[in-house]
Amino acid sequence: MPRLAMGALALTVLLATSTDAQWLKSPTPGIPRTPDGKPDLTAPAPKSADGKPDFSGVWQMRLAIAYIQNIVADLKTTEIMPWANKLFRERVSNHGKDDPWTIGCLPGGPRLIVGSRPMTPWVKITQIPNVITLLYEDLSYRQIFLDGRALPADPTPSFMGYSVGRWEGDTLVVESTGFNERTWLDFGGHPHTEALRTTERFQRRNVGAIDLQVTLEDKGAYTRPWTVPVTVVLAPDTDLLEYVCNENESRRRALSGPTDEQKQVVVPVETLSRYAGRYVVDGPAPGIPFKTLDVRLVDGELLLDIDGRGSLPLISLSTTRFTARLFEVEFRPNEHGVMEAEIAQAGVRLVRK
Repeated sequence: MPRLAMGALALTVLLATSTDAQWLKSPTPGIPRTPDGKPDLTAPAPKSADGKPDFSGVWQMRLAIAYIQNIVADLKTTEIMPWANKLFRERVSNHGKDDPWTIGCLPGGPRLIVGSRPMTPWVKITQIPNVITLLYEDLSYRQIFLDGRALPADPTPSFMGYSVGRWEGDTLVVESTGFNERTWLDFGGHPHTEALRTTERFQRRNVGAIDLQVTLEDKGAYTRPWTVPVTVVLAPDTDLLEYVCNENESRRRALSGPTDEQKQVVVPVETLSRYAGRYVVDGPAPGIPFKTLDVRLVDGELLLDIDGRGSLPLISLSTTRFTARLFEVEFRPNEHGVMEAEIAQAGVRLVRK
């Protein structure tokens, strides 16, 4: 596998991920069904014995692709502290070769809370009146305590933090602190400090979906809180399977950073200016998780917005090929002289409009 193939592989995995990816099949007991026996995902949300919404089940977290790569996509550059922005750019330039999740095989931490990784996170939720437990594929877990306790004033830092919850009507509000600094917030590599605090608001829309709003606040790295929307979709009639990062050596070896040759690439500004513009997916592209890519030339550098969000630096691999880590983009004119952008190894072609 080429050294930089992991980006395209990540996008391919993202496109292919679905509930069919789990091979374990077992009917979910108690779920309402249509006359043909299929789960009725539009039925009213179930209630637990205490009358609160019941979040129990196996779920998939679906986050917009722009947030997977750049969880701070809605922040201005001036709202990101200089040290944090510098470190993020270094991690993108190195193609994520020090990613503690993909390389270090450490727990995902806040990335599991928001779902900011290319392989759609699966989570199994079990609920009793005083505690909700979330189990993840990588064998991480969280406990959300609903017994009225307060967050600890000085918790021992951990990967998954410490969480307490409360009910506001039918909305579950979860506050978490106590995260260590060893994890990234997203696939691009935005850092956080031990001051990170998250607030989740869960609303079960119906049997098949939870609307989740996650607010992140870290006064050590960002000047204001921001909120990310996540759609959480029920995966009925299956169960959780473990994923052990250390057993996947081939993918880890693919993330080795830029080659010496790639480090020497310098693309003239005149060439970069030819690539700037809005690119739209050309023709039917079922399953593609975005509609437009906006490429902007700012201070001699190409920045990428995905569906209007992002400002991701495009790192040159050659004079025509660039990476944003999640995927690689190659620019070239078509037979009519119109500039095109191809997502490498994913079979996605976009035309500049």
